[in-house]
Amino acid sequence: MSLHPTLQPYADAWTHSIEAISELVTPLVEGEWNRRTPCPGWSVRDVVSHVIGLDCEMLGDPRPIHTLPRDLFHVTNDHQRYMEMQVDVRRHHTAPEMTSELEYTVIRRNRQLRNESRDPGTKVRGPLGTELTLEESMRGHAFDVWVHEQDLRTSLGRPGNLDSPGAHVARDVLLAALPEIVATKSNAPRSSAVVFDVHGPIEFLRTIRVDIQGRGTLETAPALGPAATLTLDWETYVRLACGRVTPDAVADRVKAEGDPDLTAAILRNFTVTP
Repeated sequence: MSLHPTLQPYADAWTHSIEAISELVTPLVEGEWNRRTPCPGWSVRDVVSHVIGLDCEMLGDPRPIHTLPRDLFHVTNDHQRYMEMQVDVRRHHTAPEMTSELEYTVIRRNRQLRNESRDPGTKVRGPLGTELTLEESMRGHAFDVWVHEQDLRTSLGRPGNLDSPGAHVARDVLLAALPEIVATKSNAPRSSAVVFDVHGPIEFLRTIRVDIQGRGTLETAPALGPAATLTLDWETYVRLACGRVTPDAVADRVKAEGDPDLTAAILRNFTVTP
């Protein structure tokens, strides 16, 4: 295996999630591909199309030349338009076309990963012409594919893999976003602390400390007398952070203590994915 050890966890997470997705969708009959998912505006077919499209871009395939219809009300910005292209171009594909393309794409990506010898810091193409390191790209991809596996599981009534390798990647990605959410977007008071107590298949206790300059840092040490504490289960944390539910919809699953304005602001700004 020539893959750099830093990248191996992301390859493993992707492999685990993509195999789970394949297992979930292979037996579906045509009508089940049209089921709605928690991902706004997307059906099961759309989510799988997106996953195929993401992997095709990781392979360096050219993007489809396609004009989006004007009536896609869930598409409101350039990022969503970019992502929708790979989805809309497959909207009329049949179930066998979807599963065979997924299978072929996975074979190609597995081959690419087996032969991947680049350094984690190598610059690669990202969405909308952005430039990322290979490590950032693979981490983000593993996160995306796991989240979409969860979308499919929710839609198909097949819960699971909330503690899989992809879930651990997702935890780290979501935790990395917390300092900006708390300190910048939610304007937490300077020299304060906010505690997140998450339980379930993945559990953690983390503190965001906001310094005198208003900068947030992520710490594992618990805070005495925090300005706010949010206690919730891992699945609810993920669904909130990925914009799959509103804070009001899961109010009964989130215990918020401390400054009510601050906890409301944090929950309002909690979504990490675009």
